[in-house]
Amino acid sequence: MNWSISFEPLISWPWLALALVPLALLALVGLWFRQRGSVFRFIALMALAAALFNPVFLNEEREPLKSVVALVVDRSQSQDIGDRTKQTDEALAGLQQRLGRFKQFDVRVVEAGKSEAAEERTETRLFGALEGAFRDVPPSRIGGAIMITDGEVHDAPPGAPDFNAPLHALITGNDHEKDRRIRFENAPRFGLVGKPLDMTYRVISTEKETGPVDVRVSVNGEQVAVEHAVVGQAMPLQVTIPGAGRNIVELAIDREPGELTDTNNRAIALIDGIRENLRVLLVSGEPHAGERTWRNLLKSDASVDLVHFTILRPPEKQDGTPINELSLIAFPTRELFVEKIKDFDLIIFDRYQHRDVLPILYYDYISEYVEKGGALLIAAGPEYAGESSIARTPLMSALPAMPTGEVVDKAFYPRLTDLGQRHPVTRGLDGSAAEPPRWSRWFRTIGVQNPEGEVVMKGADNRPLLLLDRKGEGRVGMLLSDQGWLWARGFEGGGPHVQLYRRIAHWLMKEPELEEERLTADGRGMVLEIRRQTMADDPGPAQIITPSGKTLTVKLAKSEPGVFLGSVETSEIGLYQVANGDLTALAHVGPVNAPEFADVISTENRLKAPAEATGGSVRRLASSTALGSDVTLPSIVPVRSAGAASGSDWIGLRTTDDSVLKAVSRVPLFGGFLGLGLLLLAMGSMWYREGR
Repeated sequence: MNWSISFEPLISWPWLALALVPLALLALVGLWFRQRGSVFRFIALMALAAALFNPVFLNEEREPLKSVVALVVDRSQSQDIGDRTKQTDEALAGLQQRLGRFKQFDVRVVEAGKSEAAEERTETRLFGALEGAFRDVPPSRIGGAIMITDGEVHDAPPGAPDFNAPLHALITGNDHEKDRRIRFENAPRFGLVGKPLDMTYRVISTEKETGPVDVRVSVNGEQVAVEHAVVGQAMPLQVTIPGAGRNIVELAIDREPGELTDTNNRAIALIDGIRENLRVLLVSGEPHAGERTWRNLLKSDASVDLVHFTILRPPEKQDGTPINELSLIAFPTRELFVEKIKDFDLIIFDRYQHRDVLPILYYDYISEYVEKGGALLIAAGPEYAGESSIARTPLMSALPAMPTGEVVDKAFYPRLTDLGQRHPVTRGLDGSAAEPPRWSRWFRTIGVQNPEGEVVMKGADNRPLLLLDRKGEGRVGMLLSDQGWLWARGFEGGGPHVQLYRRIAHWLMKEPELEEERLTADGRGMVLEIRRQTMADDPGPAQIITPSGKTLTVKLAKSEPGVFLGSVETSEIGLYQVANGDLTALAHVGPVNAPEFADVISTENRLKAPAEATGGSVRRLASSTALGSDVTLPSIVPVRSAGAASGSDWIGLRTTDDSVLKAVSRVPLFGGFLGLGLLLLAMGSMWYREGR
């Protein structure tokens, strides 16, 4: 019961003052001069004033509110190291049991670090979780917070947090832990393919050790070198970027005996490989309507440096015209096809025929260039079926098909073969899904026999139209029609000539994205996505090795011809190894070299400042002499807001004075007959005394 007095005047306060102040002055003057009956007049005035003020006794029935206590549990990946998870679970159960004995505490358990979002798993953000737990709690009802963590908290404030209550931290792990880790000091995001890239790294040890350590350097999963580093010193590193697109450079050191974990014994750098401009040699032979189609396409590609020569007159033609009037420069055959042939990424013969411009020996050089990794494209016209065809030179060993001598002049729609629907060069060409395809017709096909490689497009009477083949380490493409310019000119609506020609050229130059058999993986948030390109009908499932060494199997589902996709939600941040058949791929899920693993040694230092600023404490759950995971919990003591909040073996939590009003009882002092009787008694006494 809570009794209090309240005044509920019968008239407003100004009128009360106007009526009672003059009477009070008269009564006081009478008392001062000791007039007869002044005491009774004063008592009567007081009774009248009490009646007008109308005092009321209030009895409030209130229900006390509980103090809100947040129990923040660190469930980040660093808590999975050693016995920390077991210590955390034991401490959580013990605290819940002890707090359950106090009816004045409302305990809220918040687990942090388990979000599926990658950006929320990069760091341990316990104070963000604590803020969420107290978001709907008035400041006067906050009793305090207890954190169970390894101390590696990345959002700890430098001073007191935004609430006036004690903060206590119970630290998992042991104070005799040791760890060694490696990290990149300088890792550029981009690098030129085939060129050395300078980087720096450092090996760090908690034991302040010095001396040499072997560092294994791997690029895209393949070990390329073993460096000898000095612990604690910044070390230089030079790697060569093998290919365009995403490249993963990994540094790894061996685990030391007694080391806490080997999770941070690896460091990752993601580097996008950029090719220097590709060099293409285009040799145009007999002039035709589409002569500039290839030139315009290649010149429009910013990644291509084009060298283009057109042979307009055979050397045997003698008409007396001076050579210096036939061309601006002489055709540098020796320089191009002997001295600098290895500098070209692709050689294109566009309707070229042998006219003794190139010595016969040079065709051997071109064949050797292809065998050793070069790329050759034949854009064939009627000359390929004639007597001067380059198929009748030593270049024939590099060609995927020999001409039959037949030139088929017949309208047809270029169509994709079954292989072409799956091949990355022709898969999904704009307009290819319709029948007939939504592009214009062509009117000429060159007949060939015994085609090698893959026929990805067919022409009139289902004859081969586009051949793609591998010769030794190199690649050869053959387009058996010179009618592609019809698409470029917009005849009958045109067609995807830019898309097709560019893909052909880049496949020949070994663009990774256009490989027939390719396995890639990438991390999207906390989801590992797998993409498999294949010419097979079913590549089978993919096998995954997680950063912790666990093995997963993921089924790949067909998304389009030649492409199979799979995905799996993950809970670990780090490098994943994906395998399918003979192919392997690496993918990093989550942020690279996340702060969560930058330092995994349990510590009291990060939380000491905010805890002490609130009157709280930081202590370890396991003593320095503990060999197992047994924890020692402090006692819990409810304290008032002005008292101490921690001791050597106890922690205090604030209690609140807040309550909820349930009911109110009113007892008027001058209400009813009692008040009237008292007033009449006072007035009658005054009158009686005045009448004597």
